[in-house]
Amino acid sequence: MNENNITNKAVEINSLSKIYGNSSGNHFTAVDNVNLDIRKGEVFGFLGSNGAGKTTTIKMMCGLITPTTGHILLNGCDVARDHGEAMRQIGVVLEGTRNIYWPLTAWQNLMYFGSLKGCARKISKERGESLLKELELWDRRNDIIRNFSRGMQQRIAIACALIADPPILILDEPTLGLDVEAMQIMKALLKRLAQDYKKTVIITSHQLDVVQALCERVAIMHKGKIIADKNLNELLMLFGQGYYQIKIQGVFNGHRNDELKDFIIKEEEGVTLLTGAIDSQTKLYTLLDKIREKGMALLSVSPLEPDLEEVFLKLVKNEKEIDNHDNIKNYA
Repeated sequence: MNENNITNKAVEINSLSKIYGNSSGNHFTAVDNVNLDIRKGEVFGFLGSNGAGKTTTIKMMCGLITPTTGHILLNGCDVARDHGEAMRQIGVVLEGTRNIYWPLTAWQNLMYFGSLKGCARKISKERGESLLKELELWDRRNDIIRNFSRGMQQRIAIACALIADPPILILDEPTLGLDVEAMQIMKALLKRLAQDYKKTVIITSHQLDVVQALCERVAIMHKGKIIADKNLNELLMLFGQGYYQIKIQGVFNGHRNDELKDFIIKEEEGVTLLTGAIDSQTKLYTLLDKIREKGMALLSVSPLEPDLEEVFLKLVKNEKEIDNHDNIKNYA
């Protein structure tokens, strides 16, 4: 591997596996020969259903679990052989703000984590002030974390992860449980971290609309393997489907048929909205013809952005596609 390639990669995961066994000789493969590179400055979504292996992979990246095989490099530092330096490359925010201490104030948390990560007191103070002002929490710096809202606690958790200025930030469910306003603040912050501060941001989340809004690239795990790894736009078009909203004057009154079985149908104030996937222009025109044949007036047809949730569900729940090795290997 040449030096140029190394400098462009924030994370390199090579032949990574984790196999659990017990005294009875039973074995379970949580992570199965995973290979994954994440570029510097990238906002990367790492998805998978519960039990898919993504949490185990993240814990191996953080040095919390020892791999059975393979190795992980963080900005060129091997997590196993150069653990201390590798850990200085990352800041981690765990689900439920478990990386902050609720009985302490916001400022005490920042100073504690700055000290823990080897920052000089002066540098911790400078960064702490800058982070709290950036996060609109400077006026609350001396308040106990326990009394903060969930959104404020999440912002403090991110500040603690950033206090040592790590180049890589790993976020586990960063917007879970936030209200709309807090979620918008969090999204704006994460975008700034990548765009303005050139951080590599890795997001794991079950809120796929958040991943779709923030991430440039997404990998999906299923049964311990990476089954898809693509730029977001490529992933959204993986099944070649377009998403449309069709607005019709009138209500269907039982006119639902096979062409509409997968559509979301909303009827209100004498207007019907049909929303769903159509995989070809021919099928779109056929559906519009059938609507016209029913004597219903077409008001509008609007293309919609493809839905990451739809793609995710097709990949992890469609047994025919999951079990067909020739199909799956083409997704990565």
